[in-house]
Amino acid sequence: MSGIIQWPICILRPQTASANVVPFSRSGGRTLGGIQPSTRTDLGFWEISYGSIVMRNNRREQWQTWEAIRDHLGGMAGLIAVRVQSSLSAPYASGQFEPVIETDHSDDSLFDDDTPYTQGAISVVTDGVTAVGATSIRLRIINAAPNLVGARFSYNHALYRTGPVTSVAGDIWTVPISPSVRELIPAGADLEFDQPTCLCHLAEDRGMDVDQNAVGKFSLPSVSFVEAVDYWSSLGA
Repeated sequence: MSGIIQWPICILRPQTASANVVPFSRSGGRTLGGIQPSTRTDLGFWEISYGSIVMRNNRREQWQTWEAIRDHLGGMAGLIAVRVQSSLSAPYASGQFEPVIETDHSDDSLFDDDTPYTQGAISVVTDGVTAVGATSIRLRIINAAPNLVGARFSYNHALYRTGPVTSVAGDIWTVPISPSVRELIPAGADLEFDQPTCLCHLAEDRGMDVDQNAVGKFSLPSVSFVEAVDYWSSLGA
């Protein structure tokens, strides 16, 4: 996705982070026994919050980066890919956290700008084509723990969460996912389990307002995002 910036987590790192799917449901009214049945009508959208981002007065690059992002987004209209914490449920083959590594090709070549390639610890690809609007997906394990339940992954900055396994056939897992598939995922697509991202808007126009603290010498702003479902709708149209 060209033209879409990513939140620079290494420069503006939150102390707390949350990412939750907000489901759509419809209530049917309370019964005589006081029970209120609800019917799930849609698989929802993501809400993401970054809390207490440490910005020190002597870290000029933090303030410059913050202001540049705020200008780029222009309130709720802009788009940004937001990193989502996933390590606690990620299917690392070793059973514990494994960092992303930097590497080069077998011929020792790098990118054109002389930076190394990044290689995730987890490798999972799709088995077959997953259509727009699908609520389940078939995954083939290349290098991961044999458990793809309750994990988060992304494809082209569309973020998904897996549910209870439906079937397992060798190294192929069929699992439900939330929310529904935003963009067609081709067969054999590499999925991002190590550092998944979600395409978002700011939750409000003034969501990146920040105070400068001359006494404490640092500020702790928080920022909230909502998934850019309008982008996926227009793409599909």
